[in-house]
This record gives sequence, structure tokens and C-alpha cells, in this order.
Amino acid sequence: MSWKPGDRREATEAMIRVDQAGEFGAIRIYAGQLAVLGDRHPAARAIHHMAAQEERHRAFFDRMIAERGVRPTLLQPIWKVAGFALGAATAALGPDAAMACTAAVETEIDKHYSQQLAELGDSDPELSDAIVEFQAEELEHRDHALAAGAENTFGYPVLSGLIRLGCKVAIATAKRI
Repeated sequence: MSWKPGDRREATEAMIRVDQAGEFGAIRIYAGQLAVLGDRHPAARAIHHMAAQEERHRAFFDRMIAERGVRPTLLQPIWKVAGFALGAATAALGPDAAMACTAAVETEIDKHYSQQLAELGDSDPELSDAIVEFQAEELEHRDHALAAGAENTFGYPVLSGLIRLGCKVAIATAKRI
């Protein structure tokens, strides 16, 4: 079967590319948070749990990239550093700020996954089913972060807005590059 630029396949490949990049970025954010807060911090257990879920999500998208011949993002070295730096910087502001970072990222990912599900419809059940499952876990992360004090962070609306804007830029960029 032949395909042309703009076909469904191209859109699906961009989804897989950006989702794999996003999961990798999330893992790096949690690594940065743990590097600052340490494994003995009360938030560490929850962060380790969220990071393990992100690892499982990334493994799924890694598999899809390999099986479907999708080109991964060329920006992974940037996401590696930027994700870690974001996690470390917010954790350095305190555990509430680390949770504010998680809440902001997961809020944007929820919207992103909802848009993808609407675009996919019933065209790719394997991808849609995974996104539904992963979206539910991302919402658990957001809800945990909010319950753990994310909104107590000084300047929360500004910090959250900046992180969400960064997520939007990263998503748009990873779709193409």
C-alpha cells in the first residue's frame, strides 16, 4: 500500500514520535527531582512510582517506533538535559514546586492525549488503547501532585503557566523534528 505526505500514517508517526519523546522527558524530570530531593525525602516514593509508570509508557512507544519504522525525535539529547534541569530546578525550590511541575506537565499531557484520541478515532486501536491507559495514569500523577501541595508553591499560576507553555512548545517541536 502506498502513502503520500499528509496521509493518516504520517500523522500517526508524529503522534508516536512526540509521545515517546514526552515519556522520555517525564522520566528525566523525575530523575532531576530525585537528584535534588533524594531517595529519603517523603515525596521520593511517589516520584519513583510515577517514574516507573513513565518508563513503561516509554517502553511501549520505543517498541512502536521500532515496529513501525518511525523516526524518533532528533531533539532527544535536548530533552535529556532540559527535562533533568526542569526537575532539578523545581525540586530545588522545594517539594511543593516539584509537585507543581508534575501537575503542570500532566495537565498539558492530558489535553495532548485527548487531542490525539480525537484525531485517531478508531483508526489505530493499539495506539488508542495505550493512550487511554497512559492518560489515566498521567491524570493520577496530576491529582497526586495537586493533593501533595503543588498549588502551595509561591507563584504557582506563573510557574504552572510557564511549564505548560514549555510543554506545548516541546510537543509542537517533537512532532516535526
